Amino acid sequence: MTHMKRITVPRTWPVERKTHKWSLRPSLGPHPIEQSIPLAFVLREYLGYADTAGEARHIIASREVLVDGTVRTDPRFSCGLMDVISLPKANEHYRVLVDAKGTIRLVSIGKKDAAWKLCRVQNKTTVKGGAIQLNLHDGRNIIAEQEYGTGDVVKLSMPDQEILKSFPLAPGSIAMVTNGKHAGEIATITAMETTRSSRPNVVKLEEFSTIEPYVFVVGTDTALVTAPEVSVYD
Repeated sequence: MTHMKRITVPRTWPVERKTHKWSLRPSLGPHPIEQSIPLAFVLREYLGYADTAGEARHIIASREVLVDGTVRTDPRFSCGLMDVISLPKANEHYRVLVDAKGTIRLVSIGKKDAAWKLCRVQNKTTVKGGAIQLNLHDGRNIIAEQEYGTGDVVKLSMPDQEILKSFPLAPGSIAMVTNGKHAGEIATITAMETTRSSRPNVVKLEEFSTIEPYVFVVGTDTALVTAPEVSVYD
């Protein structure tokens, strides 16, 4: 199914739900549907480069839009947290983040910052030969030459996927909250609390606490990303 009713689109999308009946549905991909937006939607609703879905499809089919340094021609391609969307002809680059309402937003960045992205280690697996493979939050799988923990974040160059730096999920690191009551806030981790049950571990930040799946490390000395303003598209 390529479309869904606007009344049912995720609350993370900044879209009017009663002006039209249908909206484009993201393709199945690395990001959950409630945490991603289709590429054509980005061009039409966020950036205003198209008035209709057809115009957005034409721009995408012209190979003028890149996601993480790679040309994407699927108008339903799902764009999610930390993805970098580039329009080379317009010399414009954007990073996908969430604001204080938990709404998916685009933050304008420079060409230099568009050459990398942050990826969270979701899981690790051992592959043939005993090498450790990192399973990242955006669906990437890369072989690690050193030890990383689940929840750590790696800074990858795009599109060649070389690990440039890593940031541990540990006290002292700076993190962005990606969901829940404190979505969009950036603060320093002060403590980690392991729960002895099926519930997620708790991460304590400067003035509040949240669960580990909602925490995305964005630096150590300084944050590498800037939280979007709530009013940008509202």
